Formats: sequence, structure tokens, C-alpha cells
Amino acid sequence: MSTYVFGHTNPDSDSIVGAISLAYLKNKLGEDCVATRQGEISPETEFILNKFGADVPELKTSYAGEEVYIVDFSDLAQAPKDIQDATILGIYDHHKLGDLTTSAPLECWIRPIGCSNTVIKEAYDYHGVKIPKNIAGMMMCAILSDTVIFKSPTCTKIDTKIVKELAEIAEIKDYKALGMEMFIVKSAVGGTSPRELITRDYKEFNMGSSKLGVGQLEVVDLSVFDKIKDDLFDDMKKLKNEGKLHSVILLLTDIIKEGSQLLVVSDDESKIESAFNTKLEYSQVWLDGVLSRKKQVIPFLQPLF
Repeated sequence: MSTYVFGHTNPDSDSIVGAISLAYLKNKLGEDCVATRQGEISPETEFILNKFGADVPELKTSYAGEEVYIVDFSDLAQAPKDIQDATILGIYDHHKLGDLTTSAPLECWIRPIGCSNTVIKEAYDYHGVKIPKNIAGMMMCAILSDTVIFKSPTCTKIDTKIVKELAEIAEIKDYKALGMEMFIVKSAVGGTSPRELITRDYKEFNMGSSKLGVGQLEVVDLSVFDKIKDDLFDDMKKLKNEGKLHSVILLLTDIIKEGSQLLVVSDDESKIESAFNTKLEYSQVWLDGVLSRKKQVIPFLQPLF
């Protein structure tokens, strides 16, 4: 029976590529592993898979009775609904330790670095397994995406070093140019529904007795949202009501200006204002220098709930 490898509910490039790269590693180590996904892939992820000739992992939303490895999360809110009925063999992540629990010991690689694929590359090195050229290229792109081409405060010297190593394996000379090409793909929002945009890189978090949803869209020019911002707000309200959430927050991140416009739909905007020591105007505010949901948003919200 195969063991399944997957990332969080609304998978980004790190989750999808992480499932592929970890499944390959585990197979080389003698385990029968299959990369899967919980949701639809983003245009950026599609670009990466096409660039390096990889197939989209199988869509699978139920894992009861299965053995699994999870990548890029350890929060119940980002897991399949029946995760408690699965056996988690291991976690490969770069976020805070979440609220998932297990009934047996497990393999755990969680590091305070910029990307889960950086962690997985360290696992390849630890086990002495050679990375194929196409998987190295995908891993490199996932790290460039998660670290915003090294601009994110989550980026470490380890991430930068490993990108260079992966670029050499993949025979990519100008990896920063490829990273910018990815973000240009990310910036194309035309013809996409508000719900698809909001949930493209969206995670829900249990904070005390409240649940918050936080999405992020990284682009090279915020003007792409000028004509659709009202539509985004309307759908954020619907998403909040559907999920019985305290707040839905959307970061519109400009990677060139290096900051984010925060859009907020909340039961109590004052809590969001307190978290960032700012004042919302028309339920939004510009946060200069904010590029990372993981490091610059969630840690400031958590204590207030």
C-alpha cells in the first residue's frame, strides 16, 4: 500500500513541489510514496511544473486509514478533515509547530528557514541521495517563491546557499530572472474570479476560540487590483460568513515596493489595528516592509486572540 505525501489545503508551490520532491526521496530510500495535493494548483505552480516537465500530483482529499507524510504545515485547519484517522509518519515544514497530534512517534524535520523545500534538500543531503535535474529546478523555484527572491524576512543564508546548489544541478544560470518570470505569472489576475484569487494562497488559523483566514497575493504591481478590489471585499465577506470566521484578511503584496496592502473583513477591526499598531481606513491599510504572512502577520495576530 502506498504512502501519500501532501501539503496544505490550498497548496502553493512549496506544498506541491515539496510533495513531489519528498515522495521522490522516500522512494529512493525504499518506501512506496505517492505525491498528492488537497486542492487546485496556482498559475505559478503550473508554470513551474510545465517548465520542468512534471505532472500535477493526484487530487486527494480523504486520507482515513492511510499512512502519510505532510509538507509545509502542521495545523489542523490546513489539514484534510479526516487527518485524525490517518497515520502521520513525518512532517517536513518551516512554520511554527501547529496543533496536529499523533498517537505514535514520527519523523519531524521543522526548521526556522524560508521554505519547506530547503528542509527537504537538507534531507537529501543527509541521506546522500542525488537530486534529479528537473526536481532540483522545481525545488529552486519553490524556494525563490517562498522567499520572494530572497527579499522576505523569512529568508536565511541556508535558503540562499541551497538555491545556488539547486540552480547548479538544474543548470539554471540566472535563477533570479526565472524567479521574476514566476512573479510576473503570479501577477496575472485577469479572468480569475475573486474567490480563486482570495484562496490562491490562503490559510485558516485557529487562534484561541476564533478562526481567522489569511490570504496573500504577491504581484509586481498593485495596480492590477484597482478595478477588482470591491469584488474582493464582497467575496471576503461571503467567505467569512461561510466559514463562520472572526476575520478574513488578504495581503496584496507588492514585491517591487516591498510592502503589502492589507484588506480586512472582521467582527472587530480594532484587534487587527492593535496587532499592527495602525489605523484602518475603509477596512484597508498599507504596511511598509511586510512581505511574510508567516513572520510578519500571524505572530502579531495570535497573541490578541
